[in-house]
Amino acid sequence: MAPRHPTRPAMAVLAMLASAGVLRAANADETVAEHASLPPVRVLAPRDADKTERLAVPIGTGSRLGMSSMDTPASVDTLSGDTIRARGDTTVLDAVTRAAGYANNAAPGNGGTALSVRGFSGQESITTLFDGTKLFVGAGTVTFPFDTWSVDRIEVLRGPASVLNGAGGMGGVIDVIPKLPQRVRSTTLLLGVGAYGEKRVAFDTTGPIDTGHPGTPPLRYRFYLNDERSNGWMLRGESHTTAVGGALQLDATPTLRFTLSFDYARQMPMAYFGVPVRDGALSAALTRQNYNVADANIAYYDRWTRLDTRWQALPGLTVRNQLYGMLIDRHWRDAESYALQANDSVARSDYIEILHHQRQIGDRLDATLNGPIAGRQNRFVIGGEFNSVTFVDGSNTPFDGGSVVPQSGFDPGLFSSTDATRPVFRTRTSQAALFAEDRIELTDRLAWVSGLRYDHIDYRRDTFATATTAATQFKRTFANTSWRTGLVFSLTPVLTLYGQYTTGSDGVGSLISLSQASSAYALSTGHQWEAGIKQILAGGRADWTLAFYQIVKNQLLSTDPNDPTQTIQIGRQSSRGIEWTGSAKLPAGWSVDANASVLRARYDTFDETVGASSVSRAGNVPFNVPQQTANVWVNWAFTPGWNVGAGLRYVGSRYGDTANSVRIPAYLLLDASASWRVSRNLTLALYLRNLTNRTYAITSQNSGTQWLLGAPRSGGVTATVRF
Repeated sequence: MAPRHPTRPAMAVLAMLASAGVLRAANADETVAEHASLPPVRVLAPRDADKTERLAVPIGTGSRLGMSSMDTPASVDTLSGDTIRARGDTTVLDAVTRAAGYANNAAPGNGGTALSVRGFSGQESITTLFDGTKLFVGAGTVTFPFDTWSVDRIEVLRGPASVLNGAGGMGGVIDVIPKLPQRVRSTTLLLGVGAYGEKRVAFDTTGPIDTGHPGTPPLRYRFYLNDERSNGWMLRGESHTTAVGGALQLDATPTLRFTLSFDYARQMPMAYFGVPVRDGALSAALTRQNYNVADANIAYYDRWTRLDTRWQALPGLTVRNQLYGMLIDRHWRDAESYALQANDSVARSDYIEILHHQRQIGDRLDATLNGPIAGRQNRFVIGGEFNSVTFVDGSNTPFDGGSVVPQSGFDPGLFSSTDATRPVFRTRTSQAALFAEDRIELTDRLAWVSGLRYDHIDYRRDTFATATTAATQFKRTFANTSWRTGLVFSLTPVLTLYGQYTTGSDGVGSLISLSQASSAYALSTGHQWEAGIKQILAGGRADWTLAFYQIVKNQLLSTDPNDPTQTIQIGRQSSRGIEWTGSAKLPAGWSVDANASVLRARYDTFDETVGASSVSRAGNVPFNVPQQTANVWVNWAFTPGWNVGAGLRYVGSRYGDTANSVRIPAYLLLDASASWRVSRNLTLALYLRNLTNRTYAITSQNSGTQWLLGAPRSGGVTATVRF
């Protein structure tokens, strides 16, 4: 059921936005140095390279207004790219799951990038952005971006974000911001080796381009390359990933800038779908087994091109535009389901081959005005966005094929299915949106932040003819309005209280690959209440935040309790919780970064068919959702040029099915790193993972009867040369 009385708050927001008159933007997608040229929302603390000030840095994921976390009535964090790499986190997934509340739900079927936060999971409920732009999810899979070598920072938002990015993101948002070209020339080369045959080569270079013609506009470049490969920690666990790209930045005039970027990524991860379990118990004999076929293949290819334009039209008016295009190709060929038999053999089924091709072309234009209204400081942004997405699916549905193998020492065999792989369907999705946000200082201490977004989606699906069925076609239109309103009260310049109410929406499946049955349903809608406190301490050397929230999501697909053969849109899911984050730079070279999250996630109204009956799951915890997470990282720079660090990552127990009959154990992982700056240009580093050699399940599938395990103890060394 949609939120009650949306008209009055929305009209109030519109009236307030209209009063602003003109538009202005602070570029929240650029580096902090670029922000220094813009009129700030508020100066929270003096700049100092030795201070944390994470809460005072402008962040774009919680708002398009270029506000800091202190000025945003929401839970937003920034993960520095340098910090990510210093800890040895080479993937976006590893980095993000050190943020408060985020947990790993990765599996090959979701591209190895799925997350959970605030009681919600999956790539419809956790939105992925790249450089501020939403990546549309095809058939539940997003695979890009994955690499941290080229990352300037990763911004994370907890809570609904439909008012910023459209349908999706009921649980949260991650935005991966790449490095930009710089004015100062620098080059970095990294070589690394590690356990299980790991090898890594990475390169990054940036600087100005001398055209040889005095008076020509300044031109800067960036180019990066990262290649990693491994033999894997299990049989047939080979993997190989490559990321390459760069950017050219032209300052056409002092107020007009163009940036052309291109990124290419190829992933060939381990062809691993986990191991079977019985009665929720994992056999130690299975932990290093890989039950996939010998010629299994998983491959992802992504190409992303962007043209960013930034124009400082007037002293208070900035206009931004991003024109972008993305091409995605994916291929799976696997035996994906495994079940233990009475004689302890393993039955393999779901011999699946899938091919995806996706093209996304879009443009986002916004403008922002920063200036006073009736003597009060005001910042206002308005804009529009358009996306055209084509998605083509091919597969060997209905995925016939099966075999039985011993638990160990078996011939894995080859992929074989009587079902031919062929094109199945093609979809075309056109999405257009209008959005606006405003922040006005009602008093010297109280600010009102609000936003409004309208999305219109036209969807068409063509199913191709087969030998037994005729071609079919259907169309569907979705429309949704999301809004938010919040207050930020500054008790002092470095201590704020906030409260916010926001609405959101999720698709009942991937919006660009909906089946005809799923297209009959409306978007799931929801809302969140959140309140919290944020503080900067010790002149910027420490900070902490505390957030309380409740999210309710309505219109989930549920079995009709009166007719088990029918599915209706009556389900409801909710979560409420507390999140804490803290960071401090201490004397004698010590620093600590920590966070914790505790929540209560439940199905409030949800039924599913079991046999020929409808069974209520009300009161159960959503599957693959941990209700407690915590992280801590301690670093010690004990002498010039030397740093050591250690981190703990805790993920609470989860359930593998909606019946809550299979519990997946909690786990606690210990990681460590050490680095030695040998000279001005050379740094050696050591990275250790899972030091206690814990056996743990990252996630599960097949109603909790198949667990995907995490890597055992491992380590690696790198040599980094800068010149």
